[in-house]
Amino acid sequence: MKKIGLLSDSHGTFDVKFQEYFTGCDEIWHAGDIGSEEVLHKLQTIAEVRAVHGNIDVTAIRRKCPEMLRFRIEEVDVMMTHIGGYPNHYNPQIRQQIIIHRPKLFICGHSHILRVMYDRRFDMLYLNPGESQKHPRNGKRTLLRFTINKENIKDMEVIEFH
Repeated sequence: MKKIGLLSDSHGTFDVKFQEYFTGCDEIWHAGDIGSEEVLHKLQTIAEVRAVHGNIDVTAIRRKCPEMLRFRIEEVDVMMTHIGGYPNHYNPQIRQQIIIHRPKLFICGHSHILRVMYDRRFDMLYLNPGESQKHPRNGKRTLLRFTINKENIKDMEVIEFH
């Protein structure tokens, strides 16, 4: 079983609350627009980090973090990118990747809108953790925390903080 902390769109913000909410997580996943290498380094002091770069990320971050990650954790195939769209409105290139690879869990950021949805069409869970930056566009800072046990994604927690 793995406990996962998920964030996106930190835009260079590392909040000490990340430490509080992600302590005890086996991994932290960042779905892009990291904003600074310092954010990555500080997250790595809490847990192992998997991250993709976003459209605001500079070359140094792009060298460390790919545009898309595909990996298997426990028995779940995961695909993560920054600009992905959402069910019935996926980015065309991403939609094609979903059709080809059929992940069980698809994660993206970019919209700054928290979404946890099951996409029946592709038989997968869709997650967008919203935004964790200091001055959120949508008025709320959000993170997700959940566990993966074999093929099950469960114990989903939405964390809203200021």
